[in-house]
Amino acid sequence: MNDITYAPKVGEIERQWFVVDATDKVLGRLASEIAQVLRGKGKPEYAPHADVGDHVIVINADKVRVTGNKAESKVYYRHTGYPGGLRVTPYSRMAERHPDRIIRKAVRGMLPHTKLGRMQLKKLRVYVGGEHRHQAQNPQPLEL
Repeated sequence: MNDITYAPKVGEIERQWFVVDATDKVLGRLASEIAQVLRGKGKPEYAPHADVGDHVIVINADKVRVTGNKAESKVYYRHTGYPGGLRVTPYSRMAERHPDRIIRKAVRGMLPHTKLGRMQLKKLRVYVGGEHRHQAQNPQPLEL
């Protein structure tokens, strides 16, 4: 029996570009679908140890929606690194000042928390308006 495990080589990986319109999409469901594409889990050459995923462009990040009472109760935490340095930002303030970070943080939480996950997150581009600057890559619309 000659069972050989396939491992994708860097030169063999073909990356595509996809564009997603976040208008009226639920945040968590959108983030999980984007994370799947960034990891490359829908490809036949997927390997958990290699970055075989595609690039994703998200437009209209300010029009994403959340369900339930998350708009009033959801908070984002970060720590400055100093004693007593916990900073809390409510969802409403994050949505009005940095709506692109909402999607980026949601997708980041669904990727591996390793060097590989950081490489995969670099293939995500999030824009607040309906315009993006990646027309030269000819992105295909990704229906979720």
